[in-house]
Amino acid sequence: MSFHKNHPFHLVDASPWPLLGALSAMTTMMGLIKWFHFYESNLLFLGLLTMLLIMYQWWRDIVRESTFLGLHTYNVTMGLRWGMILFITSEIFFFLSFFWGFFHNSLSPSIELGMIWPPKGIQTFNPLEIPLLNTLILLTSGLTVTWAHHSLMENNYKQGLQGLIITVILGIYFTILQAYEYIEAPFTIADSVYGSSFFMATGFHGLHVIIGSTFLLVCLIRHYLGHFSSIHHFGFEAAAWYWHFVDVVWLFLYISIYWWGS
Repeated sequence: MSFHKNHPFHLVDASPWPLLGALSAMTTMMGLIKWFHFYESNLLFLGLLTMLLIMYQWWRDIVRESTFLGLHTYNVTMGLRWGMILFITSEIFFFLSFFWGFFHNSLSPSIELGMIWPPKGIQTFNPLEIPLLNTLILLTSGLTVTWAHHSLMENNYKQGLQGLIITVILGIYFTILQAYEYIEAPFTIADSVYGSSFFMATGFHGLHVIIGSTFLLVCLIRHYLGHFSSIHHFGFEAAAWYWHFVDVVWLFLYISIYWWGS
């Protein structure tokens, strides 16, 4: 590996992970189909296991490039920033489709739904119980991740660590409460378009909370190991952006589906 170059860009070394990642994703999708049709989950678990192993090794290589090899120059991190901005933009449109479907059906319920919303027989959640608690949890986690970020920029290692620990705990707490809510739900995803809209939107948001919590947990471990400095911590910044996005989506979900829609 030669570092003698006269440009600030990072030309990535040959890596097996993109091809292996694509194959593991294909295996996972085939496993999902097998699970749906034959109730056999062995291929799905094999696909998920290989995907997790590949993700770990791929991101390990990126951490080495950025932290230990110094390949993430200003120009490279600007490219990463724009990549993250475009990714979050694509996620906004992803959730926009669920909100579109929800409002399309709730503002003008069809005759099949009895022309009322929520449809007859659907017992909705009380928005002032677990949903309100989950809203407070996510808003608090937004504060703690910002506290951690400012501590990191001010070279305050201890407070950065504390802020990240609290944020990860709040993220896990949110997931536990949502799982409890799903177990106790008086309707299912098969109960009319209300059930479909509710579980698709809140379920995908829940998945994003799990991904965001994992993202922040990795940042917590990296911060503990001293990978970040006050001027070089884009991995953490990307996780914080993602977490704020998750927060904002939940506020829209709470206001529209839990509060207005019920």
